[in-house]
Order: sequence, then C-alpha cells, then structure tokens
Amino acid sequence: MRQSFDVIVFDWDGTLADSTGPIAQCMQEACRDLGIRVPSEAEAQHVIGLGLDDALARLVPELPRRDYPRLVDAYRRIYFARPAPHPLFPGIAALLEALAAGGFALAVATGKSVAGLERSLAETGLGGRFAVMRTADVTAPKPDPMMLHEIAETLDVSPTRMLMVGDTAYDLEMAARAGAAAIGVTYGAHPVDELRKWPALSLCGSPVELSQWFGLTV
Repeated sequence: MRQSFDVIVFDWDGTLADSTGPIAQCMQEACRDLGIRVPSEAEAQHVIGLGLDDALARLVPELPRRDYPRLVDAYRRIYFARPAPHPLFPGIAALLEALAAGGFALAVATGKSVAGLERSLAETGLGGRFAVMRTADVTAPKPDPMMLHEIAETLDVSPTRMLMVGDTAYDLEMAARAGAAAIGVTYGAHPVDELRKWPALSLCGSPVELSQWFGLTV
C-alpha cells in the first residue's frame, strides 16, 4: 500500500505537534480579553485546522464579522507570547526521517498562518524537512482541496499519488475532494466518530500505529 504513493502530506497541529490544547486555550483567552462568550476547550479544538474566518464563524457565531480582526489580533498576540514551544508527538521526528529516507516527498497542509508555521518549524528543528508547505493565509483553507492541488502541481504528481495524514474531518474531506487518499489520526483535535464521516485507509491511534501502517519501526 505504501508504494502506491509518492507524496505524504501532513497536517501540523494535532498530527505532528501536540498543540491542540494550547491553541484552544489561546483562543479562549482571546475571547475572554474581548469580553465575549468563551467557548469550551472542546469547541475551540473542533475548529482547529480551518482558516481563521471559517473557524470564528463556527466558534463565535454571535460575533459580528467586522470584529473578527480584533479577535484575530488578540489570538495572535497571545499565541506568539507563549513561553514554551508546542512539541512534536513522540516518534514523529523519527517517522519523518524514515519516510524521507524511504524516498517519499513530504509536504505540509495546515490551517496555520505562514508566521505560525515558520515559528513551529524553528521550534521543532524541522525547517527544510518538507518539499512544499501550504498555509491557510496563502491559499484556500481546508476543507477546500486547493492546498492539495497546489502541492500536487508543485511536485508534478497526480493527487492520486498523494496521501494526506490529519487529525480532523477537514483533512479527510479535503483529501476526498482532491482525489487523494487519507489516513486519520485519532490522538488530535477530532474524535473518532467525526473522522469516520470521511473515507480513510486507516485510523491510527498513535504515531507508533502510524509508523506501523507504513511498515516502519521507529
């Protein structure tokens, strides 16, 4: 099965990095700062992966769209002021190294901004690991398939030769709409029942299970 693919595309938050809890808490704090209804952590985690406008429309539907920039600014100020990095899940760095050594091209498709992804790459030491990266502020956000189409075009491969790995239904929907295969991971933002709404070759409960799916021992 793994030989059916040339490119492995990873979501970032909740798939590679253990960051969904802190991101949700930053959004809660931003809402609190603005004096608007504070969503639960589960509600905030559920919109991770979407572009900011889409996330806010779902998370705080009572907030007028004209006030989105205020909330976005508050979120970014809190997020970038955090003292500690969001670490990779155990085993992820070794998995990426093994996949690259096995000849796969690696890519990222994330709801993060360019600035957020660059900070995460610097914190985790993964700068230079990925052949192509797409963020929600430079192209259409998930679940629109544009990210995957652009990655496929850049690497000159068919979407059918790509595998998307992500922790949300938005990742799996994006893959289905792009004509790519997908694997869901159940240790991130969305529960298993949400992931099962979209086709996936497997649902992996840990980075170890994900590595085993590729036939790797890391």
